[in-house]
Amino acid sequence: MKTRASVLILFFIASISSLFSIERTDLILPTIPEYQIIKCDLHAHTVFSDGEVWPTLRVREAWENGLDALAITDHIEYTPHDKDIHINLNRSTEIGAAVAPNYLLTFIKGAEITRDMPPGHFNALFIKNVDKLDTKDWHDAIQAAVDQGAFIFWNHPGWRGQQPDGIGKWYEEHTRLFEEGYLHGIEVVNEDEYYPEVHQWCLDKNLTIMGNSDIHGTIASQYSAGPARHRPMTWVLARENTVEAIKDGLINRRTVVYWRNKLIGRTPHLQMIAEKSLEIMPGQLALKSKNNTPLQLVNHSGLEFDLNLSFVESNLSLPTTVTIPPLSTVLIPVGRPEKSQVADKVLLRIQVNNFLDKPNQGLVFERELVVQ
Repeated sequence: MKTRASVLILFFIASISSLFSIERTDLILPTIPEYQIIKCDLHAHTVFSDGEVWPTLRVREAWENGLDALAITDHIEYTPHDKDIHINLNRSTEIGAAVAPNYLLTFIKGAEITRDMPPGHFNALFIKNVDKLDTKDWHDAIQAAVDQGAFIFWNHPGWRGQQPDGIGKWYEEHTRLFEEGYLHGIEVVNEDEYYPEVHQWCLDKNLTIMGNSDIHGTIASQYSAGPARHRPMTWVLARENTVEAIKDGLINRRTVVYWRNKLIGRTPHLQMIAEKSLEIMPGQLALKSKNNTPLQLVNHSGLEFDLNLSFVESNLSLPTTVTIPPLSTVLIPVGRPEKSQVADKVLLRIQVNNFLDKPNQGLVFERELVVQ
């Protein structure tokens, strides 16, 4: 009896130790006005549909990857493991929700409505009962999600399993959902794919820009920790890390997608992150009495910045292409042609090539510098 008790105690200690020995990779991001940047993955699968892992591992991976919030969105209509596992459409989110507090992770209940194209696949977030979405007619399933107050987004419009050319196509069914107000967002990024045509749809139709992993296997087998191959995320600009605040951020289209060392989003959100990350030192150029002066660009974030630089309507010169690694400072020379005059103020034009505020186009903003 004592031996058995000792074994149980050792097992318990080992379990607790393993819980607290895991490591989290946190991405350092700037502090922005009014909002927190909540790092989310809102499209993930488990063995309760066609995934390969148990919901508890999905939650643990999310914490390890530096996420703040996770939605498990198992397929409703596609459950290939049903001979091995009793499929309860609510069970994966019940398990995930139970363990998420152990990782201080905000958990969002969701499901994937999985239909042929058109209309395709849709994630419904913030639902209460997945069973009510299990209907024969695709629109009835969407309606059942709306009736539960769901945020609904269209998944991977350019997925080659439904669009062989990899280009998203807008059908009458999507017009119907859009006009009804039932379509709230679209995945501009899914797994390894970026859909520039979908990015433009979101801008034109004022829909929320989404990007997620759609993970089925393990994160470790599909993604690395490096900047070029990290897990895709939807960053939600929310007032706090709660289910309610995240939903508010999604509904009001305050999102940025983090994918392959790029940010994809709307101009105001990307510019706010860029301006709070980059510091120009000093703010004055000592060029009135000499022809050259150094300028420092300081990156206070964990993001890499791929920049093109130029002065607006000025004869000053500087390197046009600059890459600033995370948490680094780059020194660049600024020159004035000999015997030339320079204005008291100049505008530095900054193009961030890896911050896409339009399809495949980098964010552009300007900073005013004083010349002394």
